[in-house]
Amino acid sequence: MLINFSNHPSVNWSESQIAMAKSTFGALVDVPFPAVDPGAQEREIDQMALDYYSRLTTMLDECANEPYVNAVHIQGEFTFVFRLVTLLKASGIRCIASTSNRNVEFEEGGEKLVKFDFVGFRDY
Repeated sequence: MLINFSNHPSVNWSESQIAMAKSTFGALVDVPFPAVDPGAQEREIDQMALDYYSRLTTMLDECANEPYVNAVHIQGEFTFVFRLVTLLKASGIRCIASTSNRNVEFEEGGEKLVKFDFVGFRDY
């Protein structure tokens, strides 16, 4: 199973990203990334990481006997992600991020249009 723990629901992923996720990990499950208060204290971020660690590992334990590799696709607020990835990896859980080409176009009036083209997954 691949748990998509990000602000980017898999329903909005490209066909190639979904296909790679399913062929590599089997099931694909979204867990919405939480809002992380920029004024939160270190201990609050640590506790949030522990709470999500418990939630995600419970989900992965439920599918431990499946033939696919289990992983967490995690992208979001950097300090929270660092703490959670550290916990997950210490437990032997694979953590990945998406890689993409970032294409930027500037429209009249100065608006910027950014499009990301999925390339692959990369391990933390």
